[in-house]
Amino acid sequence: MAKITHKPAPRKAGVPKKKAKAAAAKPKAPAKKSLKAIKPNSMKPWTPAEIREVFSRFQQANPEPRGELEHVNPFTLLVAVVLSAQATDAGVNKATRELFRVADTPQKMLDLGEERLREYIKTIGLYRTKARNVIALSAKVLSDFGGEVPRTRAEIESLPGAGRKTANVVLNMAFGEHTMAVDTHVFRVGNRTALAPGKTPLEVELGLERVIPSEFMLHAHHWLILHGRYTCLARKPRCEVCLINDLCRWPEKTV
Repeated sequence: MAKITHKPAPRKAGVPKKKAKAAAAKPKAPAKKSLKAIKPNSMKPWTPAEIREVFSRFQQANPEPRGELEHVNPFTLLVAVVLSAQATDAGVNKATRELFRVADTPQKMLDLGEERLREYIKTIGLYRTKARNVIALSAKVLSDFGGEVPRTRAEIESLPGAGRKTANVVLNMAFGEHTMAVDTHVFRVGNRTALAPGKTPLEVELGLERVIPSEFMLHAHHWLILHGRYTCLARKPRCEVCLINDLCRWPEKTV
């Protein structure tokens, strides 16, 4: 009986074996670009008229935006912002509602003491370090600034636990300064839309300050934070309900 052998199907002449296999394989869908992979300078620049239109829409939709950190005065705002580092506003609010009932001034915070303060904020990440910073900044506000939250960026940044973003939030919300606080949401929106691309929060901050008309600057950082928090999400942006979808430069828009 003759031996039966199975021969592979002949491939087309002139097509190497490796290429033939590659051609037969199912083509893969192109991977979406990550935010970091998109070069902002490859996007069409915004015109001043388009930027004005963006913030006019934000203003029309939400004329008086408010920060979501609960506070009763400039000092409690300062403390809340310091506590909010690497934590959610909702988590901070849950802890500070009781705290601010008993300690809403630097002196009352010092009287409370670090150990008791830790009990109020123990649900917040890094609470031990933050408690130490809050007690130290309370002491410095009393000794160096007469018990009043200072009104310059440099002075606020000199307080334990307070950085540039903290200073910008306090200056804007407590004192009405036209500052731009860049958190993770503002950083993402500035880069993704190409409104103010930058590799660092400071670059994005200065870029936004250059392009946003002065009449919108009081509320601009709140509009951008809220837009990033609820619409221009990190993993799955909600482009279908975005107010500025038609103007946004992001090449991966979902609609």
